[in-house]
Amino acid sequence: MKLNKRIMHTVNSSSTFFKTISLIFFVLLFAGCGLKKEVEFSGKTMGTTYHIKAVAGLFTNTKDLKGQIDMRLDEINKSMSTFRKDSEISRFNAHQNVGEKFRISEDFYNVMTVAKTIYEETGGAWDGTVKPLLDLWGFGQSENKRTVPEKSRITALLSNIGFNNIEIFAGHYLAKKNATVTLDLASIAKGYGVDQLAALIRANGIHNFLVEIGGEVFAAGFRRDGKNWRIGINRPQKNAPVDQVYKVVDLQDKGFATSGDYRNYFEVNQKRFSHVIDPRNGYPVDNGVVSVSIIANTCTFADGLATAVMVLGHKKGLDLVNRLDNTECFIVVKRENGDLIDHYSKDFIPE
Repeated sequence: MKLNKRIMHTVNSSSTFFKTISLIFFVLLFAGCGLKKEVEFSGKTMGTTYHIKAVAGLFTNTKDLKGQIDMRLDEINKSMSTFRKDSEISRFNAHQNVGEKFRISEDFYNVMTVAKTIYEETGGAWDGTVKPLLDLWGFGQSENKRTVPEKSRITALLSNIGFNNIEIFAGHYLAKKNATVTLDLASIAKGYGVDQLAALIRANGIHNFLVEIGGEVFAAGFRRDGKNWRIGINRPQKNAPVDQVYKVVDLQDKGFATSGDYRNYFEVNQKRFSHVIDPRNGYPVDNGVVSVSIIANTCTFADGLATAVMVLGHKKGLDLVNRLDNTECFIVVKRENGDLIDHYSKDFIPE
């Protein structure tokens, strides 16, 4: 009887062992066939918020990713935040030695390189030196009230505006041609932050994700259900809820950015003055464009170009985008009677 008990115990132990091995085998099999998890991260940066969704393998380690994300964003802020007196951009703005080379980080250099391209492609419609005009009109960090300034004050400031007053040198150097010129890269830095987080997430072995900072987006791969990421465009009307969707775009391995003037403006004698300033003449744009959405290979480029197209207007904006490779746009124009008219570049496909 003791022998039989031993035999039974051995059989039961073997059965349990093989069940365990089988369970492990099937778990690994399903993981190899696409068993995935979705993780989310969020936080504050650049005066706004960020949100990330990542679809990873079941056993992918993501516990350290949040810390890496926040560290990377802090590095970018230390480089290009005008709110930080110790940032690179603040120190460059205070630098007044004409022609003297100013050493900058790779982040700053990368953004300036894209900025120069956008400045040149748009004929100066985007200009990273426009901040003094924004301050004058009361839209910047100054204490100026939102009032229409005298023409003489605008004209005086225009002599200090112009991205062409800054030279960019290989080896990560900048130099000023005009001692008073200053930079504000807020209209492109968020897009750069998005792209850098995308690179960070990929470096962690994750290839399906959505990164968003203050409405600027990069979508990579697919959602957990295998479908494209879907991005909503807000209805460009001042009284519309912030979560009201006007159009939806499918996005895959592309950057996406939207610029609008329907929330940040002031009125004087029933005339509307937008926070979008034309750096070429110093006045807020008045061309009827209320929203511009750009799809491009990088969010950095999409971010800056969206602002530029707001300045150019829908006709010149469409002409430009249709000439650019791998770039599409959706422009909304508001008529005097309040109707919204949609304009699309040749391959932009909204729903």
